[in-house]
Amino acid sequence: MTRRVKRANGVESRERILDAAVEIAGERGYEGTSIAAVSAKCGLPASSIYWHFEHKDDLIAAVIERSFEAWLAAVRLPDETTGTPLERVLVMARNVAESLLAAPDFLRLGLMLALERRPAEPRGRTVFLQVRETARRRIADDVRGLFPDLDEAAVQTLTTYTVAGADGLFVHREINGGAVDLRTMFELHARLVFDAAARLAARPGEALPTPLSPLRKRSA
Repeated sequence: MTRRVKRANGVESRERILDAAVEIAGERGYEGTSIAAVSAKCGLPASSIYWHFEHKDDLIAAVIERSFEAWLAAVRLPDETTGTPLERVLVMARNVAESLLAAPDFLRLGLMLALERRPAEPRGRTVFLQVRETARRRIADDVRGLFPDLDEAAVQTLTTYTVAGADGLFVHREINGGAVDLRTMFELHARLVFDAAARLAARPGEALPTPLSPLRKRSA
């Protein structure tokens, strides 16, 4: 019984620490987050934080991992019973938007770290890039499943565009203080990606435009 209580208390303490770290990092960023600030926020002594996490970087990495687990669960294409392929994609887009509204820490903190260059790379940045690659592979698998006639180059280009567009919408909302309907924007983004994939699948061999091959003008 005592062992169970200690384990439960340990889990509860860890969650309190992570919750506090989320708030501090959201307000002050990576540089402004400190063990002392997290300790003051969660009401636990610094020794308790160090018992769970070796240093600040481990703590930030854990914040990213916890948020990512919730986010990754949303990046899942519903099965065929949900409706047409487009309807399934739109459901997934709404789920991803909802997850980012509920737990944005993975993307907010991760993007901050990913854009920084340091002599010694923070573990949080490494974790972010790893889990981001997991999400990218899942999206690529969904594109292949929905459009089996696409060649691999098109799959990778569409996947890159999907991830980059999601990043941009999230950053735009953050810059504008949340005054952006993320659900609507993600649905629009999903429709555009789906339409592009459907067009390419219907016309095998057509390449997506690149900086060196601009969009052709349509004849009147």
